[in-house]
Amino acid sequence: MARIAGVNIPTNKRVVIALQYIHGIGPATAREIASKVNVEAERRVNELSDAEVLHLREVIDRDYLVEGDLRRETAMNIKRLMDLGCYRGLRHRRGLPVRGQRTHTNARTRKGPAKAIAGKKK
Repeated sequence: MARIAGVNIPTNKRVVIALQYIHGIGPATAREIASKVNVEAERRVNELSDAEVLHLREVIDRDYLVEGDLRRETAMNIKRLMDLGCYRGLRHRRGLPVRGQRTHTNARTRKGPAKAIAGKKK
């Protein structure tokens, strides 16, 4: 089993698909990494040699912000907005949608499950 950026990537999947198991690598980035390392996208992870896996690991560590570092940077950006007290920071602090969505109805993902209001009738 190949371990890249602290993530065990599945061995029976294609390289481009398996790389997407790493936080911060999507389809386009996975194709870009595979082409940098000169690995065909159709090859499976279990068909890669140890040298190729090592080369993949080195390219990802050197050129891309992934996993813990990316999560930390995102959290720091959100914390900065909250400390500034700007509108987006206030929305993060209150757990409401940040990007202008309506909240009269919907927004259940950010607001959590609906709470019943006592005494409210039709």
